[in-house]
Amino acid sequence: MLTKLKYWNDVSTYFRLFNSLIKKLKLKNTHLNHLLLLNLGMLFVSTSGVLGRYISLAPPVSIWFRSLIAIFVLIIYTIYKKKSLQIEWKKYGLPVFWSGFLMGLHWITYFFALQWSNVAIGMLSLFTYPIITVFLEPLFMSVKLQRRHLFLGIIVLIGIYFLVPDFNLKSSATQGLLIGLISAFAYSLRNIISKKHNAMGRGSQQMIYQLSVIIILLIPVHWIYPNTNLSNEWPYLIILGIITTALGHTLFISSFSHFRISTVSIMSSIQPLFGVLLGALFLNEIPDFKSIFGGVLILATVVIESRMSKI
Repeated sequence: MLTKLKYWNDVSTYFRLFNSLIKKLKLKNTHLNHLLLLNLGMLFVSTSGVLGRYISLAPPVSIWFRSLIAIFVLIIYTIYKKKSLQIEWKKYGLPVFWSGFLMGLHWITYFFALQWSNVAIGMLSLFTYPIITVFLEPLFMSVKLQRRHLFLGIIVLIGIYFLVPDFNLKSSATQGLLIGLISAFAYSLRNIISKKHNAMGRGSQQMIYQLSVIIILLIPVHWIYPNTNLSNEWPYLIILGIITTALGHTLFISSFSHFRISTVSIMSSIQPLFGVLLGALFLNEIPDFKSIFGGVLILATVVIESRMSKI
């Protein structure tokens, strides 16, 4: 019992230090603060590329355990902060379900893309989603298609073109690219739903309910993939659940309150650069000059949008 109490005190101390650090990081320029938090979230989320390659489990199994670990961390944090988890189910029940379903579809297809290809192809195929979002957002929300978003989206697409290998349907790399596009479409729709119904709750609150949907829907994977060996996977699953999901995606959803969804989508295109750098560091997947040029184009759109997105 004393050990448990000591452990809980350690956890409480961690959260107090975390809150203190966040308060110290608050800047007078709130727009800059939101930009920094969004990019920090992008760095955390981008770790999924390397982790998706490291983890040898079937993607649906990885996603189930990822969601379980993340929801545990977020619930503890919510209890510590004494925040309510109540939402208006009659109003937001359906958006919660669809956003959770699309998030699960996005994660599973993304991990297949990573396993069938590599970090660069998997992440960059996903990052066609900003231009998908630019065209989808006016269909679901009362916003107009802005010329700058179309222009920046095209630049992102050109940048991705320079990062993609030769197109061959028989190659696993191309197959990874195509399923990555499915992941991008699901991700775009999920983000639009989360933005449209952002009033349902805080970023951490939304993530808890979306993760709940994923966990319930993926329960059958334990019968589809029996005798799964987790002994060597736990360290990567824990990092994936806490850093990538609980922290990264919560910061990402929270940014919807401060930026347009098209703005967030284009700015988050910095993720492939983070992912490629992490892939080079941990997997020795070194990009060539062509890839570097594509990355520069993507980074340029992030800088331009960061300067023009203040609301």
